[in-house]
Amino acid sequence: MVVLVQLAHAGTMSSAAVATTVSPAGLPDPGEPVPTLAKPTVALFLGGLVVWVLSSWAALGLGWSLCLTIPVNAVVSFTMFTVLHDAVHYSISRRRWVNALLGRLTVPFVVPYASAPLFGFIHIEHHRNTNEELDADPDAWATDGPWWQLPFRWLTIDVWYATFYVKHLRRRSARELTETAAIIVVFIAGITVASLTGTLWAVAVIYLIPARIALGVLAWWFDWLPHHGLEVTQRENRYRATRVRIGMEWLLTPVLLYQNYHLVHHLHPSIPFYRYIKAWKRNEEAYLQRDASIMTAFGRDLTVEEYRVWRDLDSSLARMRAVEVPTGSAATHAEFHRLPVAALDRPTPDSVAITFDVPADLAELFRFEAGQHVTVRTDSVDAGGAGVRRNYSICSSAVGGPLRIAVKQIPGGVFSGYAAERLAVGDELELMTPTGRFGPALDPTHRRHYVAVAAGSGITPVLSIVATALELEADSRCTLLYGNRTRGSTMFREELAALESRFSDRLEILHVLSGERGASAYTGRIDAALLGRLLADRVAASEVDDWYLCGPLGLVDTARDTLLEHGVPTERVHAELFHVPAGPSGGAGSGGGTGSGVTGVASSVTVRLDGREDVVELAAGQSVLDGALRVRSDAPYACMGGACGTCRAKLVSGTVEMDHNYALGPADLAAGYVLTCQSQPTSPEVLIDYDA
Repeated sequence: MVVLVQLAHAGTMSSAAVATTVSPAGLPDPGEPVPTLAKPTVALFLGGLVVWVLSSWAALGLGWSLCLTIPVNAVVSFTMFTVLHDAVHYSISRRRWVNALLGRLTVPFVVPYASAPLFGFIHIEHHRNTNEELDADPDAWATDGPWWQLPFRWLTIDVWYATFYVKHLRRRSARELTETAAIIVVFIAGITVASLTGTLWAVAVIYLIPARIALGVLAWWFDWLPHHGLEVTQRENRYRATRVRIGMEWLLTPVLLYQNYHLVHHLHPSIPFYRYIKAWKRNEEAYLQRDASIMTAFGRDLTVEEYRVWRDLDSSLARMRAVEVPTGSAATHAEFHRLPVAALDRPTPDSVAITFDVPADLAELFRFEAGQHVTVRTDSVDAGGAGVRRNYSICSSAVGGPLRIAVKQIPGGVFSGYAAERLAVGDELELMTPTGRFGPALDPTHRRHYVAVAAGSGITPVLSIVATALELEADSRCTLLYGNRTRGSTMFREELAALESRFSDRLEILHVLSGERGASAYTGRIDAALLGRLLADRVAASEVDDWYLCGPLGLVDTARDTLLEHGVPTERVHAELFHVPAGPSGGAGSGGGTGSGVTGVASSVTVRLDGREDVVELAAGQSVLDGALRVRSDAPYACMGGACGTCRAKLVSGTVEMDHNYALGPADLAAGYVLTCQSQPTSPEVLIDYDA
């Protein structure tokens, strides 16, 4: 499937492009990745710090007039907010600790009695709920209400922020609350000491009054100017929920520190402030095609056509770029190929991410969809000898991402130990072409809410699903509930954090830690009680289009049962398991584990694979896969437990009974698909088609 989106590059459109409808859903690429270090932002911080120190010294030591000290220090507070704001969005540096450090260093200049995490939470809530009601969008305090109240609201927005934060204390981690409480105590102690020593007025002049003035200006500049009068919410239409202001840019751009292009920030929150205009110019026509909200410096709303005239643009010069919805492997059936290891990374000390180098002649065979997996096979003695095979989910975006899997080392695990300790870049492994149907059917025009529940290495397919959905469906959003023992054992923690920063208005990640209290709002294990709390406080079951569950069998069973009890339709719950316990089970995979324990009958089984048919005689009690492997050693399989779905085939004729099913959903079963590793014939003749 191909959807055409508009780009702001001049050129001649082909006739094929002209004849195709432009999708309004695709989010243009800003072309501005997060820098290794945003030097202008760091320079703004250092310059502001120097000015504040010199101004305060001049006021206290040289007797500078209040008419100079207060406005100068207010300007410093104003500029420090931009540094704090970019730190919240992790757009100062790819190294997250740099953002955390600068956020904590700048917040005292803006709101001296608040913590950086507190401000970050409130600001991200604004992004997720722009122009919603006051209880959802904290910045609505600065944009709603009668005109005569607005100046007062701007000057007291921190009071409302505090009220908003208190209402959501349950959602914050103990560590964050402790940091916030400590800062409040230090602030109160400082004010008390200043009062007792007779220096309170000096503190007010160089610190409190300038910060209050700056806060009022910020509420006007950062909240009211870009959002007032816009009733469309971020979730309804992000291009109409925030505006750009054009005209007098020689003045507005430096004075507003590029926030006259605030719409660009809401579309691409992870790019630094000084790159907003560059991103706008790169995709100008693309934004106009989506009816971006535009206003002049003097407050006049412009239509897109009026803006084009004002800018003297010609929309016919826009060039179309095809955005392809990822499709699966071109292989007619799953088959093995040798691929070299291109890179090895460590998401956690006990796991390894393996990236493969796919040669050009195999690229079509190793295309993958979000949520798919590959079977890895090796004959290496270090990995346990001939024919060792394991199944792993692909853990990268299907939109241009590399072929990458992650292996969590299991004590005594043959292949996982080999991958974690002895596998090297350049080594070759046999990989089966991607299979699986765990992910959603994505479409750039969709507007959906996906919720994923994962634990441990269950994040691997979920990471692919979330990253691909956010990249491809610009109006969809995702919520991830991710359980681990500690922060250090959380796989892809940095990558997930970067993804949440990039899509801050559409992605919310809720970490659940069972062995580290205070580091997250949710502690313990993901159980029925915690899921019930999530459904009551954070996610309305009726507003979720699809649920994706991946982790241990107990987690998947519990989550699925809880969702069904809350009225979630079965067809909206999708699950994947990599390992199931031996013996009968009532586990609930995508189709619900069957665990029938049936004994089949002797049967003549025809196996269709790669266009060829072979017949094999099965004794009672043997699985279809047992017979298929006797006549076709290349028949696909992996886990042998009914969990991965690699051995999926279509039952063309005859009847079979599956002992377990953790991989096929209701639609697959209705279409006649079975897991051959779990299927025993119950009719004298059976025809199975792996090519279907």
